[in-house]
Amino acid sequence: MSRGRRAPVRSYGVTGWGRAFLDAVEGGAEHRQVTGARRYFRDRHVDALSITRGVVTASVRGSQLDPFDVRLEMRTVDAETVVGLLVSQGATDDLLDLARGAQPPTLGGFVAPTESADVVSDCTCPDERPRCTHVLAVAFEVAAEIDRHPATLLTVMGTDLPELLAAASGDGASGDGASGDGASGDGVVPAGSTGSDGEDRAPFGDDPFGDRLVAPPVPSFPAVDPLDDLDPTTLRHALRATGVATTEVTEALDELAAVYEVLTRRR
Repeated sequence: MSRGRRAPVRSYGVTGWGRAFLDAVEGGAEHRQVTGARRYFRDRHVDALSITRGVVTASVRGSQLDPFDVRLEMRTVDAETVVGLLVSQGATDDLLDLARGAQPPTLGGFVAPTESADVVSDCTCPDERPRCTHVLAVAFEVAAEIDRHPATLLTVMGTDLPELLAAASGDGASGDGASGDGASGDGVVPAGSTGSDGEDRAPFGDDPFGDRLVAPPVPSFPAVDPLDDLDPTTLRHALRATGVATTEVTEALDELAAVYEVLTRRR
């Protein structure tokens, strides 16, 4: 790192799903522990972070010579229950939105922990409080991962997208591909359709990954240059916050303009 250049600012819990996870873990934590955890997160004191179904483990370098071991165990969700709730709310498209990298709020509300009791924490440090500084530091790292990769929340809560899609399509396809029970001729059941018995069918049929879906047309870009509409001072501050050196801000702006020019040609 060159002299005078600061490391990029790290963030956590800046998205809805990341914040929801943190709200459950931080519940009841003291301000002192939260402040110390932020420092540990900023200084990268969390090592060996492992996120598996319903369990998060890591080691945190604290005030003693040896690191402390942290373990978080979640009250996991049931895939079929989550899908049933999505169907009842007419929000099964949330699964496809998640596959595209979005954080649909309805799905998040059914998956994310809602209270402190949903997350049991343990740390080898001598602090006997439920949420010590090391536990919170690990939670911040998990929230940052959720911010970057929304599907991480599913793993944390004991499921994943393929399992949810399988639950959504498990009862949707007819055995012989006939269309008389509400299925289309190619075996795909339209979203919100019902069978001859009046029961709701799963919205994805036998095409849970949308291989036969027709992609929507590429949206057209407005005939304006958004870079001209942005406050140049604010934009420069945003670039600096990502770690771009002051001497490279102008070059970064030129690169943004070039990228936008390429995008607007593909209409």
